[in-house]
Amino acid sequence: MNDHNIMNERVWLITGASKGLGLALVNLLLSQGVHVAATSRNASDIVKNILGDQSRLLAITMDITDEKSVQQAIAKTIQTFGRLDIVVNNAGYMLLGSLEEISAEEFQQSLAVNVTGMVNVIRTVMPHLRKQRSGHVINFSSIAGYRGGGEAGSYHAVKFAVIGLTEALADEARPFGVKATVIAPGLFRTSFLEQGAYKVAENLIEDYKTGQLADLMQEWNGKQSGDPLKLAEAIIRLTESENPPVHFLAGPDAYQMFKDTRNTEQEEIDSWKHLGMSTDFDGHPDK
Repeated sequence: MNDHNIMNERVWLITGASKGLGLALVNLLLSQGVHVAATSRNASDIVKNILGDQSRLLAITMDITDEKSVQQAIAKTIQTFGRLDIVVNNAGYMLLGSLEEISAEEFQQSLAVNVTGMVNVIRTVMPHLRKQRSGHVINFSSIAGYRGGGEAGSYHAVKFAVIGLTEALADEARPFGVKATVIAPGLFRTSFLEQGAYKVAENLIEDYKTGQLADLMQEWNGKQSGDPLKLAEAIIRLTESENPPVHFLAGPDAYQMFKDTRNTEQEEIDSWKHLGMSTDFDGHPDK
């Protein structure tokens, strides 16, 4: 059996699969003859957007914030296909608003969907992946997970969290042959920036610039340089690697922002190093 057939035998699970990058990945995998379990809040939204043969597709209605719903979806996937190999945690949304503007309820909902929901999926799939001593968990963050910015603090918070939990998962799962990768895209031409796809805090404060940021999102929409099909192809290539990265930056804009951010951080840390290094007890041998 050649490697291509081995790859095609693997079963994928993709959350947030009714649109955007998730849908692009589902369609690409199905075109390659791969079995895919695709989840969304409404399975019919997935089915109506599939371009070709659906015989290898299992579309599942799943609420990632409901642990029981996640458990049922994973169980149905394994019952249908007999195994599960690659899990792509793609579901999520962006909330705009300064930390003063967003309500406790808005912040908690963002955490529930973008972080807790992802952990629900990870917690449910890991016993299966650990038992079979193989698998790959791919978590979607954003370049916003490497640099914070005003009027989007809650979004940066959840995307920073995804990076940290993926690093931890990679460390925990490695002894069992299970891999973990966090994807940090720049701007890709999906529905992510369409009006209604992201949320804006209900109680805006005039002093902040949240309205201007929301307007900027509309200006960028449809003009993003990133090609979602090429990113889907790159993700498949990552899963075919014996030693995939824990961190994967997608897009020239993401690379440049990451580089600029790290350079600025290093300069700031170095400029205050004298004070930071002065905090040990006097006479400590490390001095």
